[in-house]
Amino acid sequence: MSAGDNQRLKLIYLEEIFRRETDENHGLTVAELADMLSEKGVNAERRTIYKDIEALRIAGMDINTTANRGPGCRYWLGQRDFELPELRLMVDSVQAARFMTEAKSRELIEKIEGLTSRHEARRLHRQVYLTGKVKSDNRQIYYSIFRIQDAIDAGRRITFRYWQWDTDKRQKLRRDGEAYEVTPLGLVWDSEYYYLIARMGREASPRQYRVDKMNDIEITEAPGVRDTKADAAELAAYTRSLFGMYSGEQTDVTLLCRNSMAGVIIDRFGKSVMIIPRDEEHFTVSVKVALSPQFLGWITGLEGAVTVAAPEKALEKMRELAAIMQEQYLK
Repeated sequence: MSAGDNQRLKLIYLEEIFRRETDENHGLTVAELADMLSEKGVNAERRTIYKDIEALRIAGMDINTTANRGPGCRYWLGQRDFELPELRLMVDSVQAARFMTEAKSRELIEKIEGLTSRHEARRLHRQVYLTGKVKSDNRQIYYSIFRIQDAIDAGRRITFRYWQWDTDKRQKLRRDGEAYEVTPLGLVWDSEYYYLIARMGREASPRQYRVDKMNDIEITEAPGVRDTKADAAELAAYTRSLFGMYSGEQTDVTLLCRNSMAGVIIDRFGKSVMIIPRDEEHFTVSVKVALSPQFLGWITGLEGAVTVAAPEKALEKMRELAAIMQEQYLK
């Protein structure tokens, strides 16, 4: 690239220097800015750099200074698109996502670090601990997510094969490898995994599939059986009813709760839940849940502070679980 071409890139280089080399605690003098531009093949006089800084300010960059012009005056980039606490949240989310491979997690974290100065990036990097959590080894999941979303946007059905681990730690296809064909309704990130919520037929209830366990995803020419507004409402209600993304018969259940459990109930079911006082120490709530072993286990884990009051079929499920636990542990 010629010297003239480099000169035309001066503002771009200067913007890059401010973004990567400066922050509130790390300003640069005009002389230092000139040296950095020189390393990129750009000759810059002090008076032109002042004009360039003003041009960047007019363009919207929040370039701050320590004092009036002078040899000791330092300039740095203040407000950015993302604040450091926001970047930490992104890093934490990437680390927590078990559907990502470890290599992809590190790659994304490096890109997030690129959104701040290299000095702040070092502070951010000190917070990075890939803690030994089990991470997916499915490198195709990122493309799977986009393919599913393309099918949703196009209103098409998809086919895929679904697998599970066997005791030899090998991937074994379910249904002897027969492809599933479904109408995708939406993607949900829950319990550190991505799930597809889909319906097999017009009258079928939604079901969920872990995206990292889906192979050979193809978009078909068949239109999905959808009612956009109704599906959105059903999808929201369905995901609220699940515990740990395990399905079960959708059931209206009445829970009897100690007053101290109000926070637990609101955290789990939301502020819209109707709390009805029962006596001075208890209240009841009615919620729609998937009557799954995970829901029953959640109730059991609350050690009697929340109990199932109705309907009878939910009580019967609790009795069955209690009998199994007694058989296993009270021999």
